[in-house]
Amino acid sequence: MIPINLLAVIGAAAAAIVLGFLWYGPVFGKKWMQEAGLTEEKLNAAKAKGMGKTYTIMVVSTLIMSYVLAHSLLFANTYLNTSGVSAGLQAGFWNWLGYVVPVSLGAVLWDGKSWTYWFITAGYYLASLLAMGVILALWV
Repeated sequence: MIPINLLAVIGAAAAAIVLGFLWYGPVFGKKWMQEAGLTEEKLNAAKAKGMGKTYTIMVVSTLIMSYVLAHSLLFANTYLNTSGVSAGLQAGFWNWLGYVVPVSLGAVLWDGKSWTYWFITAGYYLASLLAMGVILALWV
């Protein structure tokens, strides 16, 4: 059995969720909405339908991402002989570069989204994976 600290996984996921509220709210919210083609009316209509399901899926997916990142961090600790903040940042960065970047580029290449949209979205995932990596690395 791989020793994963589930409290660290939950804490890292919570940090990513808080970062998301800030990132897509006061930091880049208006620009992201513009680039995504969203309006206040569309968001209010979505909220009226109920956002519970959407938030539940996001929380579960963030917990999964944190759990998988914890496994990557164990790999970094064991096979790359790194630990602490350095290991957390490396695990976060390499997972972002190897998984998030290639998959998210489809939004620009196929979905017609702008590069600004991509940078905002991919930037969030980079920041959240780095933060989760550090939290997971330090919370042993």
